Amino acid sequence: PPSKFGLIQITRQRVRPEMNIKTKEPNPNLNGEVEAPIVLLDKINADLNKIVNNAKHQNKKIELHIHPFIAAYLNRGFPSIRTQWLFKHKKRVKIIPRDAYQYLHYRFFDNTQKPIRVQ
Repeated sequence: PPSKFGLIQITRQRVRPEMNIKTKEPNPNLNGEVEAPIVLLDKINADLNKIVNNAKHQNKKIELHIHPFIAAYLNRGFPSIRTQWLFKHKKRVKIIPRDAYQYLHYRFFDNTQKPIRVQ
């Protein structure tokens, strides 16, 4: 509104204070903290690349045994991360949720249920 002298005052917006976003979560297995689960997904993706590029596992089916929360994240959405792996590697990865696995634990198995060692 105009003041007594006919000037229109412009108010400036208040600036919100900067927020620090915590990217570490408590490790349920130990007392320390770990990086966000996205680091776990990067590690899984790197291990899958090594397995797919290994000539020994070319004709075998791959199963990923993992905690149910991470399994749900990998399977949800369109295209899901699992579908992206299918298009990228031309190989289907079966994701099996395991309640016995701890939050950050995962393993790859072949079609004969033998664990695949990542090298």
